[in-house]
Amino acid sequence: MATISSPGVGTNGLDVKSIISQLVALEKKPLDTLKLQAATVNTKISAFGQIKSLVSTLQDAASKLTSVTGWNGVTTTSSDSKYVSATAVGGTLPTTFSVEVQSLAKAQATASAALLPVGGALGSGTLRLELGKWSVAPASFTPGSGQPVDITISASDKLSDVASKINGANAGVTASVLTDASGERLLLRSKSTGEESGFRLSVMEDGDTDPQSAGNTDATGLSRLVAGTTVTQAAANAKATVNGIAVSSGTNTFASTISGVTFKAEQVTTAPIEISVGKDDAAVKSNIDGFVKAYNAINQLLQEATKYDAKTNSAGLLQGDSTTVALQNSLRNAIQSVTTGGGAFQRLADVGITQQLGGDLAVDSTKLNKALSENPDDVKNLFRNTGGGSANGIAVQLKALTTTLLANDGFFKSKDDTLQMSLKRNGKDQTRVNEKVEAFEKRITQRYNALDTQLSSLNGLNAYISQQVTAWNKSTS
Repeated sequence: MATISSPGVGTNGLDVKSIISQLVALEKKPLDTLKLQAATVNTKISAFGQIKSLVSTLQDAASKLTSVTGWNGVTTTSSDSKYVSATAVGGTLPTTFSVEVQSLAKAQATASAALLPVGGALGSGTLRLELGKWSVAPASFTPGSGQPVDITISASDKLSDVASKINGANAGVTASVLTDASGERLLLRSKSTGEESGFRLSVMEDGDTDPQSAGNTDATGLSRLVAGTTVTQAAANAKATVNGIAVSSGTNTFASTISGVTFKAEQVTTAPIEISVGKDDAAVKSNIDGFVKAYNAINQLLQEATKYDAKTNSAGLLQGDSTTVALQNSLRNAIQSVTTGGGAFQRLADVGITQQLGGDLAVDSTKLNKALSENPDDVKNLFRNTGGGSANGIAVQLKALTTTLLANDGFFKSKDDTLQMSLKRNGKDQTRVNEKVEAFEKRITQRYNALDTQLSSLNGLNAYISQQVTAWNKSTS
């Protein structure tokens, strides 16, 4: 009798694992497509993030051309900044003037008489520091608006302790200790320069009732800090002349002498220093160049993302994306718009900014420089006029457009929400496919296991019958 043959499961001839693996792979095939779609969506999210960043840069560039300060920049020069330096605020009218510096501002400084023994205690009491102005003839002190600062000195305090307490009192005066062959001295210096920043030190020893009493000058105890004190430098204002007219300042900086201009006395001059203030066209041109550069960066990215190459039959990442094309057209329309508020200029091309093949902007520096030189106000209006509607300048329109695009409910937020939702759906679809594959694999494995059991049973029956036939054949021979 012929042997019963089985298709062979497990050890019976077939590679069951390979069969199941291939069947499962077929079931997983949709997962490959979903993963590719997810990767594409993630790439688009990244691309729109990059476009958003470039639109934000364009918004900043447009803002510089819509602000007053962006057009009112000035340049300030000094014939010798080692002696007099100067700056001016935007909008300052062009001007020139000469400055001569006779003296620099000084801070009051004093030195006490030499005290012995070095490192000895001074005595207890209270030091009072007052800020104000000294008059020369007759010598008198007029306290300023600030409150006097009282400093308590204990009987065991040394001069170094006194200096530390003065420095910690925030009284507008710094203290240090000088030691020489004569002994040690208390050096005081006002923190600020100028006649109004002088100071007076007075002492009230324990037992005195008035800081201006005799205890102030008896050269014993704590009063030794004021008795015999020498003014090593008097407080003084900086003194200068502007076009021959005398001016002064409590610091070396003259901030309100010339409207819009601040000049600083660096050294006493030996000859007049010429200060000039003029319009800074270079800053305006730099802002315009920045605007053009920012627009071109967006245009180039959008061009690359939406292109289709017929030769290679390949498309950009966002080719065919209607929202991207709409964004591209919105930006181009704003750049190509006509404004009725620009005076002599209505289009960017009128001042030498033209659109090239591919959409990039190019600047004709000669034409732009001429426009800035001959019609600066009209160039400014071309960009920043705010008459409303068609009278709005180009930069005003671009700033409004980019602000809308970047808003919390604008283009980029909406686009990101849509892509994130698509990514979320894709994730759910992948989960469903994986669950389906897992169930299929479990089901088919169970079936093959059952089949293996059945075939093993048949193979056993086949062997038994073969044995019986063989025995029967022997008995009948």
